[in-house]
Amino acid sequence: MSPHLLVEDLGCYYNGHQDKPVVDGLSFTMQEGDIACLLGPSGCGKTTVLRSIAGFHPLAQGQICLANQQISSSAHSLAPEKREIGMVFQDYALFPHLTVGENICFGLKGQTHQQQSTELQRLLDLVNLSGLAERYPHELSGGQQQRVALARALAPKPKLLLLDEPFSNLDVELRRKLALEVRDILKQQGTTAILVTHDQEEAFAFADHIGVVYAGKIEQWASPYQLYHQPQTRFVANFIGRGAFVPGIISSNGHIDTELGPVPCTLSEAAGTRVDVLLRPDDIVPGQEHGQLAEVVHKVFTGTANLYTLRLPTGSRVEAALGSHIDCQLGEQLKIQLSADHGIAFTL
Repeated sequence: MSPHLLVEDLGCYYNGHQDKPVVDGLSFTMQEGDIACLLGPSGCGKTTVLRSIAGFHPLAQGQICLANQQISSSAHSLAPEKREIGMVFQDYALFPHLTVGENICFGLKGQTHQQQSTELQRLLDLVNLSGLAERYPHELSGGQQQRVALARALAPKPKLLLLDEPFSNLDVELRRKLALEVRDILKQQGTTAILVTHDQEEAFAFADHIGVVYAGKIEQWASPYQLYHQPQTRFVANFIGRGAFVPGIISSNGHIDTELGPVPCTLSEAAGTRVDVLLRPDDIVPGQEHGQLAEVVHKVFTGTANLYTLRLPTGSRVEAALGSHIDCQLGEQLKIQLSADHGIAFTL
């Protein structure tokens, strides 16, 4: 089955600077109905990819195909308004002089008044804004304005929806809530969508697949679970979630020996090879009889847990997320042990 969206060997530059690619050989595919996310630090190229798909940024190399039609290449670019792509912006981009209903119906030109009225009510129900059609944008909360922007983008039934950091102007709690709501709406509609964000929790809550972008390339394209538990590069391991690297040596029995004990080895290097092992906060649990003592050097209370930074006897540091009832003080010695059923390691 051919992909609904094909992004192949994308190359983009700013202002013709051929020596400084913003996007360099980036590729991924999506099936119809998929929800994906481009996740990465500021300046990594993720927004440029989104703008290229939308038709706002030219390609120096590669191609973009949507629903088996080439919409961009270095030699040809279909006009943005002909791509059947919807877009939701960070600042909502609503027309302040139009009502909610008029904003949503802006993309329904060509339909009869009755058709527009029926579709408007369907969309208002879909985004939980029934009864607000006559309001103006300034009379709505930020979350409500973003729902209006979503409804307006969905009104023409686009083949693809692009969301450029759409929740970043909202407070943290509302961002998480709205991300889940929007995901449910898109799944209900069967809409193919790409979110751009630098917020990992937002990406994990929203997307089926996440592309971690760094220096204009996709480091890894995978599910949130795979990115966290099976990072393919050191950058992904560092960027996704929390954790710390400790030194280890591959043993002859299929494990990696570390200061805290053995962890399973998935590398093919010979015994005796020195590696760095990534330990997540949930890999470390309170120690039993044979646990290792570690000094508490930092502590953050998160409500359901205390996140400790612990210094091992060699000076290495690890993080541990322990239940909030385990209340240790700075400088205190805490007995810990490993509880890792798989190892994440990289050669030096």
